[in-house]
Amino acid sequence: MSSGNPQRDEKTITKERDRVKRPRRWKVVMHNDDYTTMEFVLDVLIRHFNKSHTEATHIMLQVHYKGIGIAGVYTRDMAESKVAAVLKDAEESGQPLKLTTEPE
Repeated sequence: MSSGNPQRDEKTITKERDRVKRPRRWKVVMHNDDYTTMEFVLDVLIRHFNKSHTEATHIMLQVHYKGIGIAGVYTRDMAESKVAAVLKDAEESGQPLKLTTEPE
């Protein structure tokens, strides 16, 4: 029933939508050194990062000539897991390969 009051307050109820944030992505960065062999870097890129031989060669040459190369971009947990696995493999192989992660 209407009260006939022209100053009646009407409220509109709005519902805010939560935006789903994508998780931040992290780069796995390979660093050049004077001791790790190019063959080992190729092997790591193919086995640990699922790169084709052509992709691995391109990344390896970037590391060699530019000092760094991006092995892949992942969620933070996956990037850190890959770095740990590669560093373990490198240590077991006597290679001083350096990898780091950084936000994309």
